[in-house]
Amino acid sequence: MFIGKTALVTGSTSGIGLGIARSLAAQGANVILNGFGEAGAMARLKDELAELYDVQVRYDGADMSRPDAIEAMMGAALSEFGCVDLLVNNAGIQHVAPVDAFPVDKWYAILAINLSAGFHTTRLALPAMKKKGFGRIVNIASAHALVASPYKSAYVTAKHGVAGFTKTVALEVAELGITVNAVCPGYVLTPLVELQIPDTAKARGISQDEVIRNVLLAAQPTRKFVTVEQVAALTCFLCTDDAASITGAVLPIEGGWTAH
Repeated sequence: MFIGKTALVTGSTSGIGLGIARSLAAQGANVILNGFGEAGAMARLKDELAELYDVQVRYDGADMSRPDAIEAMMGAALSEFGCVDLLVNNAGIQHVAPVDAFPVDKWYAILAINLSAGFHTTRLALPAMKKKGFGRIVNIASAHALVASPYKSAYVTAKHGVAGFTKTVALEVAELGITVNAVCPGYVLTPLVELQIPDTAKARGISQDEVIRNVLLAAQPTRKFVTVEQVAALTCFLCTDDAASITGAVLPIEGGWTAH
């Protein structure tokens, strides 16, 4: 389905991002992985995907909080492949704390990685997409792009920003064969979510089991975690020709959370 196309997925060395990268590679896309990881492990992951799916796989460890690193990553991708046809902005971090105790450095880091990084990759990817007359940009937002939760002021702010950015860019490129959409997962049991469980327990003064049962899954009427595979499937569909008329959409995949 994506043979001859190149995908760049930020934050793709684990969790949702890796699931998306695997799905795109499985459908024939060359893939550029991005994220932190030990050099040997990243080399093995790259080789595994390349061999399994018979596609070209690259790894770039660019720090998504640094515009200069993002520019270098995008420059290398464009130099080698000519165009990043499928751009998935997935990189993200989280910190949970009351706003009056929220560390200032965490605020800026979350905004940089969860929001500004997507601006930088998008602005750098668009010229080649416009020249080619084709492009797919999928921003992995969150249910928190649509609703808020306490103690997550920076994350909620960033994800609401992603929703607005998605709609704006979609309108700018609507006649150029380029679509821009946001996927908004509910709680997926990824390393990012696992890390915030103890922080949420501390902030609320409850046990970690109570966080899972009464905080995380309480928001999702299905009472089930969304799976990585489900998010990857939706993301891949948005990259297809069948999804050419879907643009500027902010699509929840959260077990009914935002239906409340």
